[in-house]
Amino acid sequence: MSKFLKIILAANIVAITVLVFAYPNLMVGPGKLITGHKQLETDCFACHAALIGATSERCVICHKPAEIGRQTSTGKPIAKPLTSTPFHQKLLSQDCIACHSDHAGVKRFRQQGHFNHALLKAETLTDCQGCHKSPKDALHEKISGNCGQCHNQEKWVPATFDHRKYFVLDGDHNARCVTCHLSNDYKRYTCYGCHEHTPQNIRREHIEEGIRNFDDCVKCHRSADDEGIRNGEGKDGKHGRNRDDDDDD
Repeated sequence: MSKFLKIILAANIVAITVLVFAYPNLMVGPGKLITGHKQLETDCFACHAALIGATSERCVICHKPAEIGRQTSTGKPIAKPLTSTPFHQKLLSQDCIACHSDHAGVKRFRQQGHFNHALLKAETLTDCQGCHKSPKDALHEKISGNCGQCHNQEKWVPATFDHRKYFVLDGDHNARCVTCHLSNDYKRYTCYGCHEHTPQNIRREHIEEGIRNFDDCVKCHRSADDEGIRNGEGKDGKHGRNRDDDDDD
C-alpha cells in the first residue's frame, strides 16, 4: 500500500471517529426517539453510558420512581393516569430497561407490551384490577377479583380453568358466579341457595334414596341433567349409590 493510500485511509478513520462522537445520533442512532425524549436526540449520554448502553440508573435521574404515574418528569400532575394504581412504587427493583426501550429501530426488534410481573411485590400481584380493566364479556361481568384463580401472570389467555371439567353451566345453572361461589371464592362452592337445596332437605331426599355420601354435590351431579347423575367413581347411573351399597358399609 502506497503512502498516499495510507494517508487517505487514516484521514477517513479520523473523520468517521470525529463524526461518531460529534453526531452520534446520526452516525450510530438506531432510529428516532419517542416524543417525550425528543429534546435528548443530540445528547446520547443523557441515557447511555460509554460502551455500555442505556442504564436504569440514568432513567431515574429524570423519572423519579415515587412520582411515576402521578407526575410528569417536569413535576406537573398527571390528570388521567394510565392506571388507577401507580404501580412503579411497588416494584421490587427499579429495572427500567427490563420493560422500556426507546429508538424506533430498537422497538422493531424488541417484544413490546410484555411486563415481568415478577418485579412486583407479593401483595401487588393479587391486585390485578388495580392496573387492568376487567373484561366486558358475559363471564367476567359476573365476577370480580381473584383473577389468579384462573389466570397467571405470564399469559392472560388461555385461562387455566375450564368450568366444564367440574360442572356444566347448562339449564338453570347458567347463573351468576356468586350464586354458588360466595364472596368470589372460586375454589369453593355451595349448592345450598336454590330450590330445595338446604342441608336438611338434601339429607332427607338422599337418605330416602339410600344415598349417604352427599357432601360433595358435583361428585355425582355434573350438570342440570338429572339423567346424567354420576357416582363417585364416575360411572353413570340413576343414583350415586344404591341401598345394597349402603348395606355393605
